[in-house]
Amino acid sequence: MLTEYQRDHIEVVLVSPRNPLNIGAAARAMANFGFGRLAVVAPYAPNWREARSAVGAPELLKDATEFTTLAEAVADCTLVAGTGTLAHRKPEQPVVPLPEFSPRVERELARGGRVALVFGPEKHGLTRQDLSYCHVLVEVPTDVRQPSMNLGQAVAVCLYELASRASFPNANKQDESRVIPSAVSGSLDRLAEVIEETMLTVDYSPVSIREAYRHDLRLLLRKMALAEPDTRRLMGLFRRILWRLQHANNNSGTSGKPK
Repeated sequence: MLTEYQRDHIEVVLVSPRNPLNIGAAARAMANFGFGRLAVVAPYAPNWREARSAVGAPELLKDATEFTTLAEAVADCTLVAGTGTLAHRKPEQPVVPLPEFSPRVERELARGGRVALVFGPEKHGLTRQDLSYCHVLVEVPTDVRQPSMNLGQAVAVCLYELASRASFPNANKQDESRVIPSAVSGSLDRLAEVIEETMLTVDYSPVSIREAYRHDLRLLLRKMALAEPDTRRLMGLFRRILWRLQHANNNSGTSGKPK
């Protein structure tokens, strides 16, 4: 089994779950394998904390955190992994088969990171928009004749794989002086906002495709695997460029030409 430190740095995120019983089943699966950090994004039912299916895990449901958006739920995570099958899906991020996911988690925890394992709603799974916040797509192998899984079962299978394949030798975080932390998802989103504002200032793209650029930018920044210090440097660079552009535009509006 994973150590308490390791389990505390892995979060299960349920996006727009429809059935409170499935949320309870997911909480029960988490309790089975010793995981305690649950985030629920925009649930359909307001009474989801009262799910009777959370046998042995009522406190876990009580302590779960509710978020309005996925971006908020994974803001402090350095590795965000969406889950699903490849049926009817063309992934835009690296695909990691579930049995091969544990080594990726091992490396992220060893450098002091936090991992989010994200599950989509029962009806259609994670959307393309949801997956744009994910560094990888963890493929849950299923039969092509029945590719979808019950939400609670999917959570149980994924957590079992993490727990059973654990080979993490270090119970505690490594010396921070020797480890460069990965950028948290929230930092990448803030960097994307500054880059987008810079693009808008120079009229880089028409309004009709700005949402597409926003989506692609989120994916690009996650594929770059930036460290937190590099994210801060890029943020400073684009803020300086943006300030220069805005300053030039202001001067142009006053004097007729930039100074």
